[in-house]
Amino acid sequence: MPTYSHSITRRVLLATATTLVAGSALAQAAWPSKPITLIVPFPPGGPTDVVSRIVGKELSDRLGQPIIVENKAGASGAIAAAQVKRAAPDGYTLMTLATPTLFAPLFYKNTGYEISKDFTPIAMVYDLPIVMVVNADKLPGVNTLPKLIETARAQKGALNYTTSGAGSFGHMSMELLKDLGKFDMQHVAYKGGVPAITDTIGGQVPIMYADLVAALPHIKSGKLVAVAVGSPERVSVIPEVKTIAEQGIDGFSAVSLGAFLGPKGMPPAVVERLNKEVKEILSEKAVQDRILGAGAIARFMPAAQLQQSLATDYAKWSKVVREKGMAAE
Repeated sequence: MPTYSHSITRRVLLATATTLVAGSALAQAAWPSKPITLIVPFPPGGPTDVVSRIVGKELSDRLGQPIIVENKAGASGAIAAAQVKRAAPDGYTLMTLATPTLFAPLFYKNTGYEISKDFTPIAMVYDLPIVMVVNADKLPGVNTLPKLIETARAQKGALNYTTSGAGSFGHMSMELLKDLGKFDMQHVAYKGGVPAITDTIGGQVPIMYADLVAALPHIKSGKLVAVAVGSPERVSVIPEVKTIAEQGIDGFSAVSLGAFLGPKGMPPAVVERLNKEVKEILSEKAVQDRILGAGAIARFMPAAQLQQSLATDYAKWSKVVREKGMAAE
């Protein structure tokens, strides 16, 4: 009798498991069968938001379901990331990761997530170049990185620079550059890129490490002079401006990125489908031009490579934060 009972139990368990697997496979095959929410961890209007909407609209057309963009700002994106971490990993809740959200756990207590452990990487979507600019009236003739470093050394650390805030990617980048270039400047932190660039134009602070999207109109108008870009390659909208690496700091690279992630444990078939669609979308010249118009550069990277890139960036910049004793305000 016990043997019979065990046999019945095994058959019931097997049937249940088979049903669950079949149901899961059916659900994946039917994806997407309802709208998808794409959470953007910053307010409307910025490059992360605009690019998310551009790519989201293209994705919606290809998938046959609405992509609902939901802005959830706060704590450099940590609030949004915590929400996405808790979501069901079914492919219906995604997030646009921007570089500040990757590093938020370094600056905010109890964010409750680690990008490398708690999310599924899907695809890199864009990068956002950062550029060093100077006020030409305050620093006449300083139009290259070597001249800026020479000026900083002559002033023996008294020269000021600004970024969008303490702990910002610009702040981290400049602190690394100071070490590699063996010069010093004092950081004047602002709460946001707009007031920082306003005061750089006004001359209150002569130097800024800024997002290209914020600085570009003022570079074009001549109010600011671009000294160098932090990306490994020159940027197409200001091709005459050399990279930091080209100007003597070998191997320097500082690029703010945007990527699609989902909660940990997403079905591989869903990730593969999203990866494929994003790759095709970003290959279209019209999409590339629209993203460039938002101040970013379309840049595809598949899931596995993205995961490695995020891990490498986190290790690199967390070392800078620890060594410099940096903290967000």
